[in-house]
Amino acid sequence: MKVSRIAAAGALAGATVLVLSGPAFAHVSVSAEGTAAKGGYATVNFKVPNERDNASTTKLEVSFPTDHPLASVMPEPVPGWTAKVTTSKLATPVELHGEKISEAVSKVTWTANDGKGIPTGYFQKFPLSIGQLPEDTDELVFKALQTYSNKEVVRWIEVQEDGAEEPDNPAPVLALSAATESHHGGSSSTEETEAAASAEPAANTTTTAAEPADSSDTTARVMAVVGIVVGVAGVAFGVLAGRRRTTV
Repeated sequence: MKVSRIAAAGALAGATVLVLSGPAFAHVSVSAEGTAAKGGYATVNFKVPNERDNASTTKLEVSFPTDHPLASVMPEPVPGWTAKVTTSKLATPVELHGEKISEAVSKVTWTANDGKGIPTGYFQKFPLSIGQLPEDTDELVFKALQTYSNKEVVRWIEVQEDGAEEPDNPAPVLALSAATESHHGGSSSTEETEAAASAEPAANTTTTAAEPADSSDTTARVMAVVGIVVGVAGVAFGVLAGRRRTTV
């Protein structure tokens, strides 16, 4: 009985820990496909899980940092959703990669077309192509608003402080890697990988094509030798036959 009670208490404690820690893992986040190199362009995904049992996510608003503005932001079409890119004038024009910029993208909003959106137990990715990325920071902090079908709005806007615990509603943060010579983020490495992949089958095809030729050449040589042997045997047989007739 004591063992059963201890096991039950342990299971209950474990379940409580999972319930309490669940929301920390189910917040809106952003990550790059490949790398997000300083000074280059990158494709990023905003991952939005549905945390409610009685409502679906029908809208996502992502605000862009004004201290590190981005001039180019292009959304990838997401079936069932409409994306809207909002640009705003900067309070003070900034110089970005040698050019003066007076306005930049301030917000991207995705809205579910049918009102259903992201159902319970699912998540959705919202891809964006962004650039050029700043060179004077190691990360970009975005602030997101997640709206549910019951009109509830969750504000993922709290900035993580150094040395502090993760806030309840952390803002999505995109980590930037060191600048590359091409300034195209992960695209250059992707192109090299694709080139290597396309070159490898070609090399295999060349090797495979050479094998039948070697086999045919060997066969021809064997047949030639066999023909010579047969010819010599035929001449020898003729000579012997002639000698027999002469002897008789």
